[in-house]
Amino acid sequence: MSPTISTLSSTPLSKLSLLLLHLLPFSLLVSPSTSSFDSFIYVGCSQYKLSPGSPYETSVDSVLTSFVSSSASSSYNNFTVPGPTPSDTVYGLYQCGGDLAVADCSTCVSRAVSRVGTICAGSSGGTLQLEGCLVRYDNATFLGVQDKTVLLRRCGPLVGATNSDELTRGDAVLGYIGAGDGSYKPYRTGSSGSVRAVAQCVQDLGAGDCQDCLAEAIGRLKSDCGTAKWGDVYLAKCYVQYSDGDHTSSGHGAADEEVEKTVVILIGVIAGVAVVIIFLSLTATMCERARGK
Repeated sequence: MSPTISTLSSTPLSKLSLLLLHLLPFSLLVSPSTSSFDSFIYVGCSQYKLSPGSPYETSVDSVLTSFVSSSASSSYNNFTVPGPTPSDTVYGLYQCGGDLAVADCSTCVSRAVSRVGTICAGSSGGTLQLEGCLVRYDNATFLGVQDKTVLLRRCGPLVGATNSDELTRGDAVLGYIGAGDGSYKPYRTGSSGSVRAVAQCVQDLGAGDCQDCLAEAIGRLKSDCGTAKWGDVYLAKCYVQYSDGDHTSSGHGAADEEVEKTVVILIGVIAGVAVVIIFLSLTATMCERARGK
């Protein structure tokens, strides 16, 4: 279930305004700008809105605060904050990259919480992935649930068809990080010469689901990016990054600040149009009532 959602009357214009308001929450998929651990990857906000000052909003604040405090000593944790009703319960988790130092993990999570709190303000749920960490919260439980939805796929320029050695090393590295031996390995790396790959599952998954998710991500990377010099595939519960030498996904895309400015501008423009349409809807309703008298 979801928090209370405000609705409008069912006149033709108000139906249009409802559609527009439904489009306000959106997912923005972008490439990071640098190799820094707090580079922006993607964000998604729930379509459902929470009521300001509601118990659910208080629970969201509690979960986000817990992310920040827990990341000072742990690279992963999940939380469930119950509310007065089932729809007011908040489920959340954060996770840092397996190669990130504790201090960097804490910094990354703090910045991710700040960003998702701004971009997804007023939404009942949000997911934000930075280069070095992930934060996610919602009022529908997702903890321990497999989810192989593709959230982001990006591919670099293609390798020359004659470079068979490079292609062979790439296949070998992806095969290595995708191999499962029955043990729980949520974070994996592999390299051969200039070729390197990194993969990680969200740690609420068990060993079997983690292996299944990574197999799906690697399969999609191979099929979608083919012989690209670099490629990334982010599924809802795992990701795979592949690069050859200096060719990586870093540096391909707008700067973080510009991305966040774009988000704010888009929200402002859409919200402004929504206000105009709501005003026209109310005006039309008043005119209809006046004509009916």
